[in-house]
Amino acid sequence: MKIGYPCVNEAMDCSAANTFRLASYSEERLITAVTANLACLRRLLEWNVAQGLLFFRMGSGIVPFGSHEINTFPWQQHFGEEFRALGDYIKANGLRVSFHPDQFVVLNSPSPAIVQRSIEELIYQGSMLDLMGLDGTAKLQIHVGGLYGERELAISRFAAVYATLPAAVRARVVVENDDRLFPLRDCLDLHARTGVPILFDNFHHECLNQGEPMHEALRLAAATWHPTADGVPMMDYSSQAPAERKGKHTTSMVEELFRGFVSELQGLDFDMMLEIKDKEASALRAVAILRELGLAAPAPEGPVPPLALPPDPNAAPKARAKKAAKS
Repeated sequence: MKIGYPCVNEAMDCSAANTFRLASYSEERLITAVTANLACLRRLLEWNVAQGLLFFRMGSGIVPFGSHEINTFPWQQHFGEEFRALGDYIKANGLRVSFHPDQFVVLNSPSPAIVQRSIEELIYQGSMLDLMGLDGTAKLQIHVGGLYGERELAISRFAAVYATLPAAVRARVVVENDDRLFPLRDCLDLHARTGVPILFDNFHHECLNQGEPMHEALRLAAATWHPTADGVPMMDYSSQAPAERKGKHTTSMVEELFRGFVSELQGLDFDMMLEIKDKEASALRAVAILRELGLAAPAPEGPVPPLALPPDPNAAPKARAKKAAKS
């Protein structure tokens, strides 16, 4: 079982999502941003490996405007070597990575324009995994989409669009049960029509279900994953934030609830993404609990890379730098 967290290390001094305004687009800005994003991502993955956090959801913005028509720069060729090096590192260290495209990716939208933009975004994000040389176990996680007043039609529309996706994208797409519209049962219906694996979200299932006990829901979702083509089933884990609206994720992992959930697995193996606001802090606590229970590999030996780089001795003093920026 691998534990991970999404997109951002809260304690790290760099970002893998550097971007700029669309109105400021230029190839120079794009190259600068992607270079910084890939360098930060490598540092972040190295820190995760040293901590035994072997599952990571990468942010969608590694290449700013990656699926936008304005971006005609051949970034796949320009950064091919860097992406391959990242993929080599991921494979050599037994990491699992994924993407979770933004909410504007809606395959079952009645709008052809939204569907086309959604497909282009999936192709862009899948192409980064392809450039890394990763197989189909590196996934693209999406939701069923909107209800649009008719559940059966909404599910059928997703299935029809899914069938048109490029094979390389289709091999990576997984669908997540949500907390408002499409529970596990609808996702199982979609799987029966298309074969798309279900990425199970325990918290969403607690918010919206048809009475399936947690262990049974986990078993049903796990059965939709092919053991070699899809790999170990992925899932999202979180819990309710106290005294907040229903469905709001907790700020920090509640150890008692996490231990109780792990007991529901009853021998099932999942790679678990913690959707908890303090990210790497809760992930470290979770992997320590799994080690205690014999469900995760022992702590790696060796030094842990720093989250912050040492100050640049050649950098201008802050006051001088601020004054120079104003001039």
